[in-house]
Amino acid sequence: MAQPDMQDHAPDGSQVGGGVSSVAAPARTWKSLPGPKRHLIRGILPEYRRDPLGFLSACAREYGDIVPLRAGPRRGVLLNRPEYIEYVLVTNSQNFARYYVARLNRLLMGNGLLSSGGELWLRQRRLAQPAFHRERISAYASAMTAYTEQMLDVWRDGEVRDVHQEMMRVTLQIVSSVLFGADAAGEVRKVAAAAAIVQQTFAARLNSTILPPDILPTPANLRLRVAVRRLDGIVYRVIEQRRAGREQADDLLSLFLQAQDEDGTRMTNKQLRDEVMTLFLAGHETTALALTWALYLLSQHPEVEARLLTEIETELGRRDPTAEDRPKLGYTERVVMEAMRLYPPAWGLIRDAMKDCSMDGYRIEAGMYVAMSQWVMHRDPRYFERPDQFEPDRWNADAARHRPKFAYFPFGGGGHLCIGSSFAMMEAILLLAMIVQRFHLSLVPDYPVVPQPAMTLRPAHGMRMVLHQR
Repeated sequence: MAQPDMQDHAPDGSQVGGGVSSVAAPARTWKSLPGPKRHLIRGILPEYRRDPLGFLSACAREYGDIVPLRAGPRRGVLLNRPEYIEYVLVTNSQNFARYYVARLNRLLMGNGLLSSGGELWLRQRRLAQPAFHRERISAYASAMTAYTEQMLDVWRDGEVRDVHQEMMRVTLQIVSSVLFGADAAGEVRKVAAAAAIVQQTFAARLNSTILPPDILPTPANLRLRVAVRRLDGIVYRVIEQRRAGREQADDLLSLFLQAQDEDGTRMTNKQLRDEVMTLFLAGHETTALALTWALYLLSQHPEVEARLLTEIETELGRRDPTAEDRPKLGYTERVVMEAMRLYPPAWGLIRDAMKDCSMDGYRIEAGMYVAMSQWVMHRDPRYFERPDQFEPDRWNADAARHRPKFAYFPFGGGGHLCIGSSFAMMEAILLLAMIVQRFHLSLVPDYPVVPQPAMTLRPAHGMRMVLHQR
């Protein structure tokens, strides 16, 4: 791979800490960079659609740290070096917006934290941040363990279950409880059905050569609008009920209702809706996928599962874990981190350049997109020995200390680091400990396990596993 000289200057020549420079040499243009062949109209889309993960991995392997891509009429680059990713997400993040992703998500998530930017994003982040302080997250642990207990109580020895669907169901129950309290308990099935339509529509939009406007009455847009209306009905009803009530509930929606900015303003119903919708949809599937892939990997590596079970039995015995147990479950955490390395739920990011800039002599023009793939970076042999192997001990403090920060970024990075990352990690650790404590799961013989990269990295055929009660 290309290894350009790294210098500590920003594109304007000032010194920065990102290790990216534009002053070393005249900038190389997009056309001069080596890259994959492109079709006249569709660009790289035909090859990309056949195998997105394989295509991006091959681009990084064959063409180096910065690869020119054209998806339909849109020109962009794939970045395959931690310093470049840090430059986009941290050092010069004000120059890289999420316009394309925001357009894909606008009807669903509005101006929530996942799709907004600038001053609006900063204000909403300030208002939402207190709800995710460490003490608050610890308070949610009881909901996590209670719903997991309910799930495990109906599991039976010898049953075959789609573990992906099981994890989706339990994390949906948890996020519904944490966001809305008991108010939405009876709505979970409706929400799950509507959310599935949203996911399908997003996947189709992500792979479109030309993105049709939301207002066009296409079948996909109509299905999406129906699904969003159903979700809106639930969210707005709960917001109105909560505003009308006199008692303060102990859930995220109540905290958002109480939050006020420095000038005393609070979130409007629309802002509340956008943030709740964002957290609701992003707050359950990523954790469910991390657990699904972790359970699959454990079924393929009995030595790792045996060590994990030893830790759980030593620290917990037969009791359920609590938030206070998380620091004791170090190996459990490493298993989750390694599962997210090999199968990152968020497998790629896209940003749009607002102004011209360059990275080590590579010119990025305004209007171009930059793509960064966790799937590619997390399996880069420069940063991970035996990158395709499941080795949780690579996350020991000593082993991880010398690895570049953005060689591993399952929750994004910079100011837009996922606000719920601590919540998701605690949830994944507690749930995995409870599942392994009571069951060993084995994959159904000859079952096809195929990662499907859409909005998230799902198992294409689910994950059917046999339950073996301990």
